[in-house]
Amino acid sequence: MAADLAGCRVLVTGARGFVGRRLAGALLARGARVTGSSRADVPPGEGGLEWHRCDLADADATRALVEAVAPDWIVHLSSLADGRRDQALVVPTFRSEPVAAVHLLDAATTCGVRRIVLPASIEEPAPGEIPVSPYGAAKTATHLYARMFHRLYGTPVVMARIFMAYGPGQPEWKLVPAIARRALQGDPPAIESPDRLLDWIYIDDVADGLIASLLATGVEGGVVDIGSGQLTAIRDLAGIICRLAGAGVAPRLGEGKPRGDSLVRRADLAATRASTGWVPVVPLEEGLERTLRALQAA
Repeated sequence: MAADLAGCRVLVTGARGFVGRRLAGALLARGARVTGSSRADVPPGEGGLEWHRCDLADADATRALVEAVAPDWIVHLSSLADGRRDQALVVPTFRSEPVAAVHLLDAATTCGVRRIVLPASIEEPAPGEIPVSPYGAAKTATHLYARMFHRLYGTPVVMARIFMAYGPGQPEWKLVPAIARRALQGDPPAIESPDRLLDWIYIDDVADGLIASLLATGVEGGVVDIGSGQLTAIRDLAGIICRLAGAGVAPRLGEGKPRGDSLVRRADLAATRASTGWVPVVPLEEGLERTLRALQAA
């Protein structure tokens, strides 16, 4: 895999985010030349990357970015990943998801790239069903546009469905670090929806899965699941974290049930392995232990 990436140019949008930072580091370690894009100013050379400022909701700016970088591959991770149902999120998610993705797909198709990877979402409904959030609707639209670009214009696009990523460096308001921080402080974490089932995937595995999605052959126009293939209830996740924290606390479980419109999704690892050869290697307990150690060292 390293030989395939050495010297190649990879554009990572959203490279300042949790997944983007880890992916950029993994690509650099494999010899790729990585460029990150951000809507905000970024100090030159941050993270060892070349940086460009770009608002992907601007079609001309997006075309100029792709022309300037001339990437072999693109991984589009810039996103407004907010699964709340608020109406106030409809317009922002529309601009940050399908509008930005269409601009990037159009520029990549015109300029020519070997592969463009777009993130899919576990919030996307099954075909024929209605989205349960503005984010889910936005991702569904992005997916449809990606398939259209592939069918009509031959765009080498792959949708990568990333499940519940966690690990060191994740913002502390996210569920895993929030539970872990309270447990380490000896404060029993409160769990509002303990019975919700989710597929948790460690961040290093996510980065490797995205790279596999870049390099695999014959996957254009399809979806690659990047998850563990295992469902774990939040109550069990919290219990593992509290045990590993060693502070003698247990989670306080609320009576909240998963929303009736909450989707339960498990990664189809058999399909992913068949199409890319990738499988995750970090078990849940080991990944949580690494996360706790990183929080303690911070």
